[in-house]
Amino acid sequence: MANEKCAGRLREVAALFFKLGVIGFGGPAAHIALMEDEVVEKRGWLSRERFLDLVGVTSIIPGPNSTEMAIHLGFLRGGWPGLLLAGACFIVPAVSLTTLLAWAYMTYGAIPHVADLLYGIKPAVLAVILGALWRLGQKAIKGWRLTFLGVAVMLVGLTEFSGVRALLGGGLLGMFWLKMTRSNDRDHVAVLAPIAGTGVSMLASQGAVVGAPTLWALGLFFLKIGAILYGSGYVLVAFLEEELVYGYEWLTKEQLLEAIAIGQFTPGPVLSTAAFIGYLVSGGKLSWALVAAGAIFFPSFVFVAALNPVLPRLRESQWVASFLDAVNVCAVGLMAAVVLNLGYVTLDAVPKMMIAGGAAILGLWRGVGAVWLVVGGAVAGWLILAIGW
Repeated sequence: MANEKCAGRLREVAALFFKLGVIGFGGPAAHIALMEDEVVEKRGWLSRERFLDLVGVTSIIPGPNSTEMAIHLGFLRGGWPGLLLAGACFIVPAVSLTTLLAWAYMTYGAIPHVADLLYGIKPAVLAVILGALWRLGQKAIKGWRLTFLGVAVMLVGLTEFSGVRALLGGGLLGMFWLKMTRSNDRDHVAVLAPIAGTGVSMLASQGAVVGAPTLWALGLFFLKIGAILYGSGYVLVAFLEEELVYGYEWLTKEQLLEAIAIGQFTPGPVLSTAAFIGYLVSGGKLSWALVAAGAIFFPSFVFVAALNPVLPRLRESQWVASFLDAVNVCAVGLMAAVVLNLGYVTLDAVPKMMIAGGAAILGLWRGVGAVWLVVGGAVAGWLILAIGW
């Protein structure tokens, strides 16, 4: 009976995260919003507070946040097999589609024009993020100190200041602000554990050497990126440009921009761009695409495997609990900044505003699921373009 229950849970994990990998447009904030809707609202796999803890932890370690959230949630539901299964099922759709587009790029010399398909999806995704922000904010905001901290981090998130620094700084400030009268807590040193993974980012990277790419060099390069990369796709663009265009000289700037575009308008984690680049620099070898993708995502599995089992014990420390409460509200603040930034960029036409407004009403007041909002947005956008509005 126990084996049947375990197998049933693993099937649930595989089905859910494969679905999210297929429909997960809009970047990490949208992915996390979809996960919150599925695992907290619909399925009740964990409490919203525990979900927020995971959001906070994934925000302060290197790697793609939404992929690490999927891995965390898979572990909570299905143990170690669930950890591997959730991550793989979330990543595989994006990597498969990205590799297919890389083949089309090399075969036909350009990326198929699919931007029109996203016309209605992006505003709907914005509404999904807004709904998750509302629900998570209600749980994260506990008193005026955390409210002030969240608003401050949101304002910082609207600038060019590093979001990770704002998150860590806000977390540490909030920890001492909330618990500075409890300095005798012998467990306060445990606060270093959740952010231990950030030390990886201090590792010195070897300078790029100009020359023909090898599979070994490609794998090491993307392994390094997966272990030290913080921030959004824009940070990824800067890093890849510095190393691949000006350092190794494996790609032209135009090719790099095409690769980044692939990661932006395909579902799933944006780091699937690695598969496109691996396929491209090898001249069309599938094995290179798979090695590049595997290398960039591998550190995420390691970080989650190390942190998830000890996270509940860390919560027992008053200092760590204060740190996590502060980090959680800071994460919500950064999420609010993402909504404002995305709204400014995305809602540049009246039809898009109408799609976003309608999706927000359906999601917040009618309880329509995130998946249906995304599908509905895609259909509405297609109809609007079809009638030439």
